[in-house]
Amino acid sequence: MRRLIALLLSVMLLAGCATQQARVAQRQAVVASMPVLRLPPSALPGTLALQQRLAFCHGDRRDTVDALVENDTSNTRLVIHAQGQVALRLEWDGKHLTQKRAPWLSYALDGERVLSDLQLVFWPIDAIAASLPAGWSLREESGRRVLRQGESIIATVDYPQPLQAQLEQHALGYTLDITSSEVESMDAEP
Repeated sequence: MRRLIALLLSVMLLAGCATQQARVAQRQAVVASMPVLRLPPSALPGTLALQQRLAFCHGDRRDTVDALVENDTSNTRLVIHAQGQVALRLEWDGKHLTQKRAPWLSYALDGERVLSDLQLVFWPIDAIAASLPAGWSLREESGRRVLRQGESIIATVDYPQPLQAQLEQHALGYTLDITSSEVESMDAEP
């Protein structure tokens, strides 16, 4: 009887490990297949000029940085400041993404992902949805944007107040709280 119980416990442990490994493998497959948004600046109607406070949360790590973002029909520009220094400068003209990174900036902060998150939050849902690969969808559900692959929720964006957004990248395991205020322009170099 003890052997049978030990055997059953061993099988259950192995099944639990296999299930966990299957979940990790499934998550990695979703992350690898995630579309990176590269919409043209002109897909955003009007212009955008915002000063932002960005609060990132990934696991136990929390970081807050300041940013300036500007978009017109020809360019999207973003400058991220951390501890009073320029950490990342991006420029997207609809064809080429140029990024200048501070040498101390972690490569975990990827310019393509930053641009993609920016567009997921601010660009029109119809423009984003039209650019998604087969099997992916973006819809507004009860005032929130929901990005799905099939039936799986990959990311959500909530807008609790004007000029505020909360992005949760479920598949990538991080959240981003964005508090914005409008500015005239950031044509001058910061």
